Amino acid sequence: QVQLVESGGGLVQAGGSLSLSCAASGRTFSRYAMGWFRQAPGKEREFVATITWNSGGTYVADSVKGRFTIARDNAKNTVYLQMNSLKPEDTAVYYCAARNSPVTSSNKDVYAYWGQGTQVTVSS
Repeated sequence: QVQLVESGGGLVQAGGSLSLSCAASGRTFSRYAMGWFRQAPGKEREFVATITWNSGGTYVADSVKGRFTIARDNAKNTVYLQMNSLKPEDTAVYYCAARNSPVTSSNKDVYAYWGQGTQVTVSS
């Protein structure tokens, strides 16, 4: 069992930056691939970024490529999402997720554990 708690969301102007963190409980954190997803009002939850168990591979959605970076620190049981050059269309609730596999995936249905989400609002 893994419990995930996101933090770092907030209100920022377009062009600004935010850094999200996701703290995980459980001693097996290092075995899981981790992902970030987001959900805007009236829209489906969509993939943002994912990282392998050992940080050997990362993958981000085309919509955030070059602006968002995912990283993890297994010693701290934490995964991060650095968001730069934010746009109003990045406004959403951001969720951290853990997969019962060391391999990354952009498919939200394969992630077994989810955090409660943190709101990110980008004003124009």
